[in-house]
Amino acid sequence: MSDVTRVRVSDGIRALELADRPVCIHVSMRSFGRLEAGAATVVDGILGAGSTVLVPTFSHQFAVAPPDDDQPRQNGLDYSQPQDSPGLGRIFRPDADVEPWLGAVPAYVVTRPELVRSRNAGGFGALGPMATDLIIDDPRDVFGPLRALVRLGGWVVLMGVGLDSLTLLHLAEVVAGRRPFIRWSNGPGDVPERIRVGGCSEGFLNLGPSLAHLMRTATVGDSTWNAYPAAYALAAAAEAIRSDPHITHCGRECIECRDAIAGGPIE
Repeated sequence: MSDVTRVRVSDGIRALELADRPVCIHVSMRSFGRLEAGAATVVDGILGAGSTVLVPTFSHQFAVAPPDDDQPRQNGLDYSQPQDSPGLGRIFRPDADVEPWLGAVPAYVVTRPELVRSRNAGGFGALGPMATDLIIDDPRDVFGPLRALVRLGGWVVLMGVGLDSLTLLHLAEVVAGRRPFIRWSNGPGDVPERIRVGGCSEGFLNLGPSLAHLMRTATVGDSTWNAYPAAYALAAAAEAIRSDPHITHCGRECIECRDAIAGGPIE
């Protein structure tokens, strides 16, 4: 099969009727087969359809261990175990690298000069005509860009990945009544500052039946794309979690799943 080009990516966005809309994407590069210019092909193809790209740009390399005087209960952590502090001596910058597990597309997005990015280590980045409308930079609401995506009629698109990659489902947990987990990032003056994060996402695969009626599908190269309207997917997932809190459990002995199901941190 020939390389997937930017034009084919644009055509995929149009086939899903998502041209000129904001889209939050989660991407497996391998799923495409061969891409003409790597991550740039995906990003420029979406921008070429007039859409705005939103991606998570988490940078956990700025994380520090919980302070001795700030250890909320039910927080998805065992404080008796040693906690790493890779962020000692570092302070988050808007051009900071993203977590490698997020993949090549977020890593590429943060190199673009027109990037609009959250000013915290747990945030998001956006490119395109609605980028400044999406990046709601409120440290008290790490999922602000996803709320903006919902408000602006945006969609989420899974490109060769499953629901366990869908960050919007962490916001669904919050809408369902769960409190996000608290972690700590190195701040100005080397003082730990709180950030809010999601927890285990492996059990999100269980939400498939609750979202299936909303899904649109397209194929680009070898990559299967599953797209969901953000507002309706958020509401459906939140209702499923409220109806059966254990639906998000990953099936293992998982402290994050246990504490999330119980409601999240108690301060």
